[in-house]
Amino acid sequence: MNNIELQTSDSPEAEDVKFLYQQLAIFNQAQAGLASVRELAVFARRDTEIVAGLYGFTHWNWFHIRYLWVAEALRHQGLGRQLMLAAEREARIRGCDHAHVDTFSFQAAPFYERLGYVVFGRLEDYPAGHARIFLEKRNLPA
Repeated sequence: MNNIELQTSDSPEAEDVKFLYQQLAIFNQAQAGLASVRELAVFARRDTEIVAGLYGFTHWNWFHIRYLWVAEALRHQGLGRQLMLAAEREARIRGCDHAHVDTFSFQAAPFYERLGYVVFGRLEDYPAGHARIFLEKRNLPA
């Protein structure tokens, strides 16, 4: 490890991050096959205004929900559930068998649990006084 210099950055070069990702992708593909990552988004609009949305991606046979948001005035009316079911249907069409999501204890864990998601991990004090909760749903409906 002679002449190796460690560099720490809070704004790395985009090319460096891309290189890192590509190297991991090459290794992962050799182990698990072609990844075929595809974005998946579902938006609810009133006229041109986004009032709710879901964003994630499909990767191998899994669907990962990255963001889910519903305008406060429209919460608890079934719109979030509609977004989730539409996204799960599309994920199933793409060949996904399962889904996963993470949320915080002050967000939507009970919402996901009502949709059949099960907690498989927690990070306590993330952020301080709260928890980050990881949930999965096996065997998405056809």
